Amino acid sequence: MPRTRKGFTLIELLIVVVIIGILAAIAIPKFANTKEKAYITAMKSDLKNMVSAAEASFADNNDYDDFVAPPGSSGVTLNFTSGGATGWTATADHEATAITCTIRVGADAETASVAEGEPICE
Repeated sequence: MPRTRKGFTLIELLIVVVIIGILAAIAIPKFANTKEKAYITAMKSDLKNMVSAAEASFADNNDYDDFVAPPGSSGVTLNFTSGGATGWTATADHEATAITCTIRVGADAETASVAEGEPICE
């Protein structure tokens, strides 16, 4: 009676391992920037929320001088620089990335190369 062997040969297992390695080498770089993109999105969102809060403060006080930057979301630090009654500039930093996002409103936006109230990340 012939003896039948069940299982995979070493060559078959090595081929599967090589194929998985190739697929991983293709997929990992695509997902490497995912976290940084999420951090940038969080910073932009916090800056846009700050626009609403600063404008509400301006409606009450007719000036931006008394406005204090609200706390950012997890890991985000917001900084607010008042331009008096003419406008303001704010920046957002995240502890896990070197990219800083900036937003300008009012007279401070006139010197910027983007639309007023649009966050710029660099």
